[in-house]
Amino acid sequence: QVQLVESGGGLVQAGGSLRLSCAAAGRTFSNYVMGWFRQAPGKEREFVATISVSGSRTYYADSVKGRFTVSRDNAKNTVYLQMNSLKPEDTAVYYCAASALYTTMARDYNYWGQGTQVTVSS
Repeated sequence: QVQLVESGGGLVQAGGSLRLSCAAAGRTFSNYVMGWFRQAPGKEREFVATISVSGSRTYYADSVKGRFTVSRDNAKNTVYLQMNSLKPEDTAVYYCAASALYTTMARDYNYWGQGTQVTVSS
């Protein structure tokens, strides 16, 4: 089992920044690919970003590319999502997740956090 806890969400004006953190406990964090997903009201959960076990590879959804940066610190068992130039359409609950696969598919992630709300006002 891997327990994941997100933090860092909040209310921010358009154009602002937030940094989300996801702390992991349980099985070895450094064995897992980590991903970020989000779900807006009335919409399906969508992929945001993923980072490989070592952190050497990252991949982003087109909607956030150039604005969001995913990183990880395996010594601290934590993955981050730096979000810049935020837009109202970024408003959603953001989830971190752990997978054995380097993938964008939510179904391939075995462990999920409880989510943190990000609200971007116009």
